[in-house]
Amino acid sequence: MAEQKNYRGKQDWKIHKVIKFGIQRKIVANMTTESWKEIPHAACGIEPDVTDFWEIFQRVRKQPGWEGITINTLLLYVMTKGLIACPAMNAHINFKPWSVNGTVEEFDEVHISMPMMLPQGDMMTINIHNCESKSLADLRDYVNDVRRRMENTRLEEAMYEAAITNTMRLLKRLRINKAVGRLLGSKIGQGKIKLLKGKAKKDYYAIPKSERLHKLDIEQGTIVVSNLGSLMRTSTPATPYLIEIIPPHVAAIALGAINEKPGLIKNETGESVVAPRKFLNVNVCIDHRACDFGDFVPFFACVDEIFKNPGQIVDWLTKPANAE
Repeated sequence: MAEQKNYRGKQDWKIHKVIKFGIQRKIVANMTTESWKEIPHAACGIEPDVTDFWEIFQRVRKQPGWEGITINTLLLYVMTKGLIACPAMNAHINFKPWSVNGTVEEFDEVHISMPMMLPQGDMMTINIHNCESKSLADLRDYVNDVRRRMENTRLEEAMYEAAITNTMRLLKRLRINKAVGRLLGSKIGQGKIKLLKGKAKKDYYAIPKSERLHKLDIEQGTIVVSNLGSLMRTSTPATPYLIEIIPPHVAAIALGAINEKPGLIKNETGESVVAPRKFLNVNVCIDHRACDFGDFVPFFACVDEIFKNPGQIVDWLTKPANAE
């Protein structure tokens, strides 16, 4: 082994590349810092057997009308059903530590913030509005329309528009130092955000909102559902264990990839035998200020019941999630 002479530590390391924070990284860094600084996270998960669920989906997706329905769309619908059954998770918290007073607002509508990959490889969290009133076909069409509008969207403009709206809310709540810091960070220094100007700006904002993404598409929803399985399709499925809760949300959901491994089933004679089965990792983080583990039992019970009785999915193509 060659001897290293006059090694002085990190100052001798060769830097491969320096990457400045763009607006997307700024927003993520700010939100996750605030999340871990303010929220006492508690996590719990289940790993249901989804073999029958998967097999029924593979059959029905070949039927007319099911074109373009993916397993991700189907899982989004399942999560919506779970949130309808568990309003305590579909909520926002307002807590004042100095007075130890707080409130939790539970919502009837389910607006799911879902990270999506942009064509250029960047991530953007999209608000899928009113999932509770959407069928599988509606969710498919909504996500497809979002992807279509992404093609006409400049990430920096859309995210800056949403960030400014959020900053104005901070000012209204008298969180002046934080609001001013955000504004300065976006306007000066090495982290200055490069926005469109002049004719380029005029032309961009002349594009109808129906043809591009804007602040309402990326504003915070009622909860985040992150499908890690859709992002990491490898031979060794990724398993999420912990996900940040973005204030003022009280919960966040992380889904892993569907994983095949040995499981126990009953054979024709009623004996337990080992057989190849498919499993899905479903993890939930809660804000322990707002709720306890018992509060999200209805969510897991609903999701588990769906996977144990998957025949119901044949009716979901045109049936809203909140339909009886």
